[in-house]
Amino acid sequence: MSPETVTAPAATAKAGPAGERSQARARAARNHKLLVYGTRAALLVGLLALWEWLARAAVIDPFNFSMPSKIWDQISQWAVDGTPQGTLWEQVWYTLYEALLGWVIGVIGGVVLGIALGRIRFLADVLGPYIKVLNALPRIVLAPIFLIWFGLGPASKVASAVVLVFFPVFFNAFQGAREVDRNLVANSRILGASNRQVTLQVVIPSATSWIFTSLHVSFGFALIGAIVGEYIGATKGLGLLVSASQGTFNAAGVYAAMVILAVVALLAEGLLAFLERRLFRWKPADSGADR
Repeated sequence: MSPETVTAPAATAKAGPAGERSQARARAARNHKLLVYGTRAALLVGLLALWEWLARAAVIDPFNFSMPSKIWDQISQWAVDGTPQGTLWEQVWYTLYEALLGWVIGVIGGVVLGIALGRIRFLADVLGPYIKVLNALPRIVLAPIFLIWFGLGPASKVASAVVLVFFPVFFNAFQGAREVDRNLVANSRILGASNRQVTLQVVIPSATSWIFTSLHVSFGFALIGAIVGEYIGATKGLGLLVSASQGTFNAAGVYAAMVILAVVALLAEGLLAFLERRLFRWKPADSGADR
């Protein structure tokens, strides 16, 4: 009998339990995910049903609190008949355009300045106090100033989004640049890397996870900046829908605009999470559920 014949059953028996354990973990992960999604859906349905019942039973004032069925009717009416400012999709795109543009500008500015100050201590010592002072300002109150400067067009909303996005991205990029492993930098220097090469090939990749952490939060801030700017003064956008609905005491319209905004934010968050998974495929999966 050959050695291959003797060792093959043993290898198969050894691989069998390992394969079964792997399949069991995969089934457990799928079941956990289904349980989480099912519980989320049940919680949402339960809260909406309770809200509807409380409003119909007059436990809460339906005029002030509205109800889910009226909110859905309002969204359907806007989708089919449009809004006084134009089609619903035009309002959504207008707000999304302002938020996206402000988000991109704020992210680029925050990353560039954060990495620069994280790498150049003299620059951090000079500009650090000014950035702290600006960060301490309540940035929402800058929206009326931007409206005076840039008018009712998208520029004032973009500016509001930029100032809300810049600071969380900046501080994460700055901290990420400061937290780079010094051994990696030293080894790069030994191999003859220039300052530019160290920044591009060591510092920025090391700070990427810090930067992506801020991106999830910052896009929500960009939407807030656009909405607040539109609420104060605009010709189009979801914030104008909120303002107009409030002016006519249409609670369903206010909630409907908020629901649409929440859907847009969730879709953007899902896209960012997908991009993060693609970029960080090398990172080990979170095994907290297996412990």
